[in-house]
Amino acid sequence: MLFFVGMYNRLVALRNRVENAWSQIDVQLKRRHDLIPNLVETCKGYMKHERGVFESVANARNQAISATSIPEKAAAENVLTGALRQLFAVAEAYPELKANQNMLALQEELTSTENKVSFARQFYNDSVMQFNQTLQQVPTNIVADMFNFRERVFFEVEDKADREPVKVQF
Repeated sequence: MLFFVGMYNRLVALRNRVENAWSQIDVQLKRRHDLIPNLVETCKGYMKHERGVFESVANARNQAISATSIPEKAAAENVLTGALRQLFAVAEAYPELKANQNMLALQEELTSTENKVSFARQFYNDSVMQFNQTLQQVPTNIVADMFNFRERVFFEVEDKADREPVKVQF
């Protein structure tokens, strides 16, 4: 009996770790979503002819905010990452904007946030792997089935371009 209690408690601890890891991703994504309107407003003054870029960033942000499941959030965040890349690529064409202190500070904040999101995703996926692995192992799988523990989904990059190495050209 004590053996089953130990297995059950381990599953609960691992499930809570996965949920905590997801919460950490959510915190960083919220930070990212909050920074984007400031970034767009800073760029708008300089980039009057780039309305489509602003709209794609705003639409991607709204889609990311409204996503509910982990696969939906992963897909929406991948779209948002692409829209932000497009915004930064266009911003490169505006020398005044590149030198603007607000723009530089926002880019630094967004870069920092992207790093934090990346680390949070890695921690989440590590936690999911450990949880899922424990669910599949004998005899823990018996306890997991008895108490309806189910495998969790990894947070994965869906855009194949994001998996490619960055090309640096001089």
